[in-house]
Amino acid sequence: MILSLKNVSKTYPNGVKALDNVTIDIKAGMFGLLGPNGAGKSSLMRTIATLQEPDTGEIDFNGLDILNNKIEFRKTLGYLPQEFGVYPKMSASDLLHYFASLKGITNKAERTAIVDKALEVTNLSDVRNKHVAGYSGGMKQRFGIAQLLLNNPKLIIVDEPTAGLDPAERHRFLNVLREIGTNHIVIFSTHIVDDVKELCTDMAILNGGKILSQSTPKELVQSLEGHIWKTTTSREGVESLQNSHNVISSSFNDTNDLDVRVYSESMPGDGFEPVAATLEDVYFTTLNKNQSQTVA
Repeated sequence: MILSLKNVSKTYPNGVKALDNVTIDIKAGMFGLLGPNGAGKSSLMRTIATLQEPDTGEIDFNGLDILNNKIEFRKTLGYLPQEFGVYPKMSASDLLHYFASLKGITNKAERTAIVDKALEVTNLSDVRNKHVAGYSGGMKQRFGIAQLLLNNPKLIIVDEPTAGLDPAERHRFLNVLREIGTNHIVIFSTHIVDDVKELCTDMAILNGGKILSQSTPKELVQSLEGHIWKTTTSREGVESLQNSHNVISSSFNDTNDLDVRVYSESMPGDGFEPVAATLEDVYFTTLNKNQSQTVA
């Protein structure tokens, strides 16, 4: 399975260029689309899901031109947007049976087996008879996954699914995605670096509607090894470092000073020590480089 995008661009009527010549190939497994808010992630997800037309470009899924075959493509698609569904006072089981009927699964025995499997995969079997309107945020997200699994989609798109979830709900939701990601293409859009680090076998960083980099998380981290350095300074010292070094990030330590991480090809000066690169370093370095090029 492969999803291919070639030269996909989209400019909205207000002049905002949401997608800028996006070209990318996405294969089976968990694919992380990482970028800040406003980077164009949701625009790309809606375009792939055929909810909006690109101005230019081609999108192909397993040899199918999806822009000219939307109905056929949607039979293989599962899409979980950022905001979805206001549910009536119905149980998860009843709602899934209803949605399965809408998807054309009319045989009751077959429908029951499919619903039971979807509830099992999403760890909702124990609350199958509870009204979905009373579910927690994480449970509603998992119900969203159960709903899209009913037609056994080959391509699954989830847009910012862990935003607003508490740590326990986030962990349960990521485990569900990890399980279904082995047999599908799952595109996981997020601005949370740890979600991609924990979940994805391939990833891309998007900002300003452009793909800035694409590789495996491991390869991207390895590309920075030997170039990340750390020093400790006061709050006042951070501004000076920002003027003289390529500062990636800073965070308070136990003594209320700041640990500052910088990118440098060689030792950046006295007081620095080499540290292992992280995916967060990759993310901020990529965004900083893009910002510098845009300003230049």
